Amino acid sequence: MSGPSQAERAVLEEEFNWLLKEEVHAVLKQLQDILKEASRRFSIPTPGLENQLKQENFILGSSTTENMLQCQVLSVMCLIALSSQDINLKTAKSNQVMHFTFRDDKHWKLQQIQDARNHVNQALQLLSGRDESYHFKTGAEVNKLMDAVMLQLTRARNRLTTPAAMTLPELATSGLMKMFTPPMPGDVMVNFYINLSKLCLTVYQLHAMQPNTTKNFKPSGSSVLHNPGAMFELNNAKFEVSQVHKVECVVPWLNNTLIFFTISLQLCQQLKDKISVFSSFWNYRPF
Repeated sequence: MSGPSQAERAVLEEEFNWLLKEEVHAVLKQLQDILKEASRRFSIPTPGLENQLKQENFILGSSTTENMLQCQVLSVMCLIALSSQDINLKTAKSNQVMHFTFRDDKHWKLQQIQDARNHVNQALQLLSGRDESYHFKTGAEVNKLMDAVMLQLTRARNRLTTPAAMTLPELATSGLMKMFTPPMPGDVMVNFYINLSKLCLTVYQLHAMQPNTTKNFKPSGSSVLHNPGAMFELNNAKFEVSQVHKVECVVPWLNNTLIFFTISLQLCQQLKDKISVFSSFWNYRPF
């Protein structure tokens, strides 16, 4: 096997120059169009114009038959912020239904959505810095840009696919617990998060452990979802999770956004692969 001839190298160089001048910019334009659409879905309402933004309503349900928890998120501002919510919780010990709603003066911002949006916008900034007038001189330069864009897109996708793990004391003292009216009782904790294309709500029912209990106390660590039996200490009091209820619903535009991320990452990788093909020819050294 021998390397490319001088004539073949000339053709390859001409094709590679066309790739750098034309095809790279075509791919960058395609990436920008896709990511602008993704960013638009993460848009934040302009102050004073919140009412003009489309409100989305979601009913969170469970596949289990116990039906201990009902939740209706009445309005969601593009899921950037939960602005109204009803929770009906039926306790096992009293068989009573407790009703909670968000305070009128509060919006709960979903950090995962905000972080994902920021990463998308950083990817767009990287792309906009290389408009059609910019001339890429080497394949390594293109690869460096693609790697930087792919890093931001991977981080954006991971924020939606990997909810943050939290300890039970962190949940107990989070701002979300101050969102409700009437206030949540001391033996109930809640957590909202995004998992892939789903909006999830978990409610933990607790019972206080006796100070002189002989039961082995072992605080649980960080987790997305804590199981019954998990223990924690807060303000010198010990608690154990007695029941866990989880409800969720699919948010269609989140699913579309994840697809946008996948397509964009594929476009970046395909461009890197094309450059790699040319590099393999030039780097060929016959023994």
